[in-house]
Amino acid sequence: MAQKRDYYEVLGVQKNASKDQIKDSYRKLALQYHPDRNKDPDAENKFKEISEAYAVLSDDQKRVQYDHLGHASFDQQYSREDIFRGADFDSIFRDMGFGDVLRSFFGGSGFGGGFERSNRGEDIGYNLEITLEEAARGVEKEIQIPRTEKCDVCNGSGAKQGTKVSVCSKCHGAGKVQNMRQSGFGMFVQVVACPQCRGKGKLVETPCGGCSGSGLVRKKRKITVKVPMGIADGDQLRLRGEGEMVISDGVPGDLYVIVRVLQHHLFVRDGDDLYRVEMITFPQAALGAEISVPTLDGPVVVKIRSGTQHGETIRVKSHGMPRRRGSGKGDLIVRIGIIVPEKLSNQQRTLIEQLAKELETDVSTKKSKFRF
Repeated sequence: MAQKRDYYEVLGVQKNASKDQIKDSYRKLALQYHPDRNKDPDAENKFKEISEAYAVLSDDQKRVQYDHLGHASFDQQYSREDIFRGADFDSIFRDMGFGDVLRSFFGGSGFGGGFERSNRGEDIGYNLEITLEEAARGVEKEIQIPRTEKCDVCNGSGAKQGTKVSVCSKCHGAGKVQNMRQSGFGMFVQVVACPQCRGKGKLVETPCGGCSGSGLVRKKRKITVKVPMGIADGDQLRLRGEGEMVISDGVPGDLYVIVRVLQHHLFVRDGDDLYRVEMITFPQAALGAEISVPTLDGPVVVKIRSGTQHGETIRVKSHGMPRRRGSGKGDLIVRIGIIVPEKLSNQQRTLIEQLAKELETDVSTKKSKFRF
């Protein structure tokens, strides 16, 4: 497919569709376009397309990133393997005998074996709060992650020290066994976790006291997260191998750090630009002035032109947020508000009344030949 279609369009669902609606839509489309049922030459590509859309939209983290980034940027951050990792297709096709058909089909079609359940740990999500200043400059944060790790006592074997660990006689150490199944589509081979060793491939004679024979324990791990400058609220950082660990020679999952940028008391962010309101007096607006305006890099002098109107904006170049993709910075947009004093001294009232006469303003009817 030269240009990918929107995943929601592919599955025929709305952007606010629930996970159950997404799953139901995929189930119907998969049955319609599965190559074993549909001999149309285009069915194979259609089946791949809807399966990729389901793999993304059925995963909460991937769906949020897709909605936030759009197709082009999402594809830059997620490889084919990433997209299909962890996708739950087995539960959809378990009762129809499609499980291994999917694995075989995609494994031979350049999908990188995305449906294969490898010995890989689960991914972990973590919300990291940072300030706007930290987002602008970049920061390193040390966080504590509770995760599953190999038991230090038995080094992940699950066996008490000095006791025997034997290879499972049923699966011969593979951790999986094959079941032959008959369905409406013919005879299928289904691969499942070995019931004797529960997928471990080994049998423990005397369980380790430190982990009760599981080979795994829960620990809190300190991790340093490097947050790049210019990062936006909702952006996601992927730390490979920092997720849940698994027994034997399994590969740890990944840690996904979702960045939350706290609201700032001086600025509002919109993309790479920052906004703030600056209040000035009527004389400053009428006559012009130079005022000091705060930025993330310190105060700068901004010129107010004579005749500035309430609500006008002044763009201060390159005083916004660093551009994460590309060079330079966004701008600071200063919106001008004019202060009207609530109380006047006698002298101030007299001066304003004189000004009103000069401007031919009738303060009783609020009429003037001038427009403000």
